[in-house]
Amino acid sequence: MSEKLTEIEASLPPVPTPAGNYVHAVRTGNLLFLAGKGPLATGKVGIEFTKEQAYEFARETGFILLAVMKQELGTLRRVKRVVKVLGMVNAVPEFGEHPAVINGCSDLFVEVFGDAGRHARSAVGMGSLPHNIPVEIEAIVEVTD
Repeated sequence: MSEKLTEIEASLPPVPTPAGNYVHAVRTGNLLFLAGKGPLATGKVGIEFTKEQAYEFARETGFILLAVMKQELGTLRRVKRVVKVLGMVNAVPEFGEHPAVINGCSDLFVEVFGDAGRHARSAVGMGSLPHNIPVEIEAIVEVTD
């Protein structure tokens, strides 16, 4: 796992500049609350994007969340467990496969952290998201010192 984490940390994308008056993460005690992040793409699932494309956007967003964790903690090795994920999908009203989309991020967290990456989760549909991004995901992680 150690070698895999080193490879992942080396390939993480840069952390984007906040799009408003907020910070990327807030730590209280042993919990790190991550602000919502999304991909660079714009468009609605069910019109511009398929479920499969949205899954990849959720995975891409997961990498951005990992980059925030690394920036805040110095290393992903300090993540004890992923506690909760909230995934929001910008989709047409008829779309009902939000969990399959957010699996892109959830699957990544399990690949990276193993059983410690399994988490409680909500996956919901939205009529719109900031800047018309297709997905936005936030997370809560437990950390060690």
